Amino acid sequence: MDKREFNRLKGQYFNILRQYVPIVARVHGGGHPEFLKVKEVFDIIAEKIQKAKGQEVELFDEFERLREITNGYKVPGDVCESYEAVYNMLEELDRAYRA
Repeated sequence: MDKREFNRLKGQYFNILRQYVPIVARVHGGGHPEFLKVKEVFDIIAEKIQKAKGQEVELFDEFERLREITNGYKVPGDVCESYEAVYNMLEELDRAYRA
């Protein structure tokens, strides 16, 4: 399994996701409780990546859970661009991880 693309995207997106995910959860969590679950799973992913210190990390279960929660990263019609950006970045990371 080649993780170069995943690592590249992780480097590109992770700091943005760390900023956006809590804000989107706060703004949209009431109307979209599924995003609160997205935040929980993202927090697990972030913790695993931090603990791995650059080593390969096992995230298959977390990405599978994200696909379930988000209905395949389908963006609701009534959300902001940041919500959509989070789903798009997570989906790209998921695809790269599974590649």
